[in-house]
Amino acid sequence: MKMIRAIVRPETADNVTDGLAESGFYSMTKMSVFGRGKQKGLTVGNAHYDELPKVLIIIVVKDESVEEVIKIIQYKAYTGSEGDGKIFISPVEQVRTVRTGSKEL
Repeated sequence: MKMIRAIVRPETADNVTDGLAESGFYSMTKMSVFGRGKQKGLTVGNAHYDELPKVLIIIVVKDESVEEVIKIIQYKAYTGSEGDGKIFISPVEQVRTVRTGSKEL
């Protein structure tokens, strides 16, 4: 299994989560975060904003679903502008259900 963490623009987050759900990927975590990347913030007039609002979407999927999920995220989050986001993929060693303690994997 793999954990996919996608950091996307707030205005594209609902498109991403809706696209994932429509493709059968329902279980995910979505939270508002702040950060900065290559664009080093945003300058508007005399004001400079170091950290910009983003949305972090976390989803754990089977190895064979990783490419499909990445494709959905890239398609739904794409605006063509700097700051569209990043996708991080990590291995998941074990999953446990809190209520029952049962292992998944």
